[in-house]
Amino acid sequence: MSNNPKLSFGEGEGELVKLYYPKPLPMRLDRWLVSQRSEQSRSSIQKFIENGLVLVNGIEGKAKTPLRKGDEIQLWLPPPEPLPYLKPQRMDLDILFEDQHLIIINKPAGLTVHPAPGNKDGTLVNGLLQHCSDLPGINGKLRPGIVHRLDKDTTGCIVVAKSQEALVSLQIQIQKRIASREYVALVHGVPKKRQGEIVGAIGRHPADRKKYAVVDEESGRYACTHWELKERLGDYSLVGFKLDTGRTHQIRVHSAHIGHPILGDQTYSRCKKMPTKLTGQLLHAINLGVQHPISNERMYFEAPLPDTFLRVLSILRQKLKD
Repeated sequence: MSNNPKLSFGEGEGELVKLYYPKPLPMRLDRWLVSQRSEQSRSSIQKFIENGLVLVNGIEGKAKTPLRKGDEIQLWLPPPEPLPYLKPQRMDLDILFEDQHLIIINKPAGLTVHPAPGNKDGTLVNGLLQHCSDLPGINGKLRPGIVHRLDKDTTGCIVVAKSQEALVSLQIQIQKRIASREYVALVHGVPKKRQGEIVGAIGRHPADRKKYAVVDEESGRYACTHWELKERLGDYSLVGFKLDTGRTHQIRVHSAHIGHPILGDQTYSRCKKMPTKLTGQLLHAINLGVQHPISNERMYFEAPLPDTFLRVLSILRQKLKD
């Protein structure tokens, strides 16, 4: 690249992405790019713009630059940073399926998916590197092979790519909703309807930056969750969820937003009444459907409910009988 990276579009390593704004009504540059580049965070998009890596019709764009129909947007994506060394660690993995391209894991509660500051080992990634050492990386982050994630205390199905071809295919499937993900959770209260849809942009909580919340469209990213009441259990309910989007903490935030936080959720629930003591939320990724990245065969996987979830269900059902 040249000495001026702001003008180095198309030179050297990295990727030049050209987009065209199709809408009749104007929209801010940063908001539209966030909606189009789901693999990048809002903060990453902001940094790209601030560093002069986004041009609108050949002119350096600003976050508030209004886009009009037909505008050409050029986004220069810097090359990914090299992955630092990650320590493979022996781990007892509950494998639902595996071949040379992908592996489906039934993740237990208490297991973090990938390393993060202050949590550099003992994660699913460390265990996977021991099991299959040549996992492809993602954008220089400490997440080799990881296509989507589950929160530390969320259990159930998670797919991991074992080849670069599979990684790209599975990422596209998640982004375009070709992959299907179904969850079940025990929540406080009983919804008034049998089913519904929760639509609300999700972003950082305005008062607590460690949490997420439903915020206005300017501050968050579009999120849509479909839910269905599976079983009434006194003061609690078993609810099924399907995701149209995959925002951080989406089901937990949306459930709390409609007044039915998930049992055991120590971040988003203020409900003190509990059927038994819990150390984490009772949210389980029960079903996963993907298209095999090589054969194109449609594949479905189901992860059985963990013992803690079954125990609480048994307690609640017994209370109804007493």
